[in-house]
Amino acid sequence: MISKALQKARDFEKKYLPYTHSEQPAFHLTGGIGWINDPNGFAPYKGEYHLFFQYYPYDTKWGPMHWGHVKTRDFIHWERLPAALAPDTEYDRGGCFSGSAVEMPDGRHLLMYTGVRNIRRRNGKIQAFQTQCVAIGDGVDYEKHPLNPVIDARQLPEGGSTEDFRDPKVWREGEYYYAAIGNRCADGSGTILIYRSADALNWEYVNVLSACHNQYGRMWECPDVFELDGKDVLLVSPQEMAAIGLEFHPGNANVCLIGHVDRESFHLMRDRVQAIDYGLDFYAPQTLLTEDGRRVMIAWMQNWETASCKPQELRFMGQMTLPRELSIRGGRLYQNPVRELEKFRGVKIDYYNVLVNGETSLRGISGRCIDMTITVRPGNESSPYKWFRLYVARDGEHFTLIRFRPDTSTIKVDRTHSGFPHDIVNTREFPARTHNGELKLRVIMDRYSLELFVNDGESAASFVLYTPVEATAVSFSSDGAVLVDVEKYDLEMN
Repeated sequence: MISKALQKARDFEKKYLPYTHSEQPAFHLTGGIGWINDPNGFAPYKGEYHLFFQYYPYDTKWGPMHWGHVKTRDFIHWERLPAALAPDTEYDRGGCFSGSAVEMPDGRHLLMYTGVRNIRRRNGKIQAFQTQCVAIGDGVDYEKHPLNPVIDARQLPEGGSTEDFRDPKVWREGEYYYAAIGNRCADGSGTILIYRSADALNWEYVNVLSACHNQYGRMWECPDVFELDGKDVLLVSPQEMAAIGLEFHPGNANVCLIGHVDRESFHLMRDRVQAIDYGLDFYAPQTLLTEDGRRVMIAWMQNWETASCKPQELRFMGQMTLPRELSIRGGRLYQNPVRELEKFRGVKIDYYNVLVNGETSLRGISGRCIDMTITVRPGNESSPYKWFRLYVARDGEHFTLIRFRPDTSTIKVDRTHSGFPHDIVNTREFPARTHNGELKLRVIMDRYSLELFVNDGESAASFVLYTPVEATAVSFSSDGAVLVDVEKYDLEMN
């Protein structure tokens, strides 16, 4: 049965979504209207790929969390489906927080999410209780199970927090369902707990998969755990992160832990810890395994610190990254846009061995919905260049700057002049290296975003832009001689 709260959300979508089409990015997913944050339930179901998301349709600010719902076959075109969940029970009246999905053996679709209940104590303090809940449905309509919540404080290990216990990532392995869930443990820092169930309703605690020990932030949110190229990978989104060199930025961050999970204890032994994305706008990634064996990731392309910085006229807030294919090379996580994007490339415009020494632009190299790859190498071996700069989304007043310095092996992205109406942090610097003297930059631009992929996916950085969409110029500059190759396609969505 569809509750009044859920029907209200569906009626609102039906009434107002048709009016926002012209405001949307060309190929990045939004909620269509209202607010979105974390991707949820990114998983295959009956031959298609479904995605849910944290959603408040009634305003462009965070509110009581619903689950929005879309599906796709190609990761570029998304079909909107009615909202799937609304906060309409005692155990989730504070919101249906993040979670995941899996197809059950009998063909039904299982959603697992965090239900939030807030209670005001006598001293006036509000205490949150977070529990894990399930809803089962057919790909459109879902019923919350009468046994909810299926995991609560009784299944927490000693010292576990009932206020910070959220974001289950569920999967099926052999005869069991497993769930990785974020928690705050006795030392006040994040930990990822593993649970197991034979029926997805009756769960037992297994072990701590990995713990923060206040090394990488505090609370660890939105875990995802999977096998990739012979390694086990854990993705987490820490809160209250302190900066660690240029690898991890402060605040709400993202971390990839690569190693090996002991299948008896379900404990991750780490080989490597790295950032997933070095940009300003990337959080809460979630992955799925495609029918052809690719591990594909999507994330919220926004951050909490800039969540009020959109232009007033836009009726949506928040968007997702392009889905990305993951791999491990040399022990490091690599990521690149899904290959399906290449089907939407228009005419190619290319240049090779262009000498840049000062500032220049190239005929036909411009645009706002583009897929552009730039290769940079020294133009004079006896006199190395000091820096190379790429300007995009440029007009007489606005631009976004990407700068590489070979002496420090760093890239800096600066969006100070990219249309943000408030004084916020607008720059990010991160490590990058040349290979045989070359640096390769792949720039994917949409109306309100820039995603940068360095050296065929060795690193990635995501940024929201609010530059006027008419700002389309691209230019290059350098201090010292460089040779530049450029390959650019307009992206044509139909």
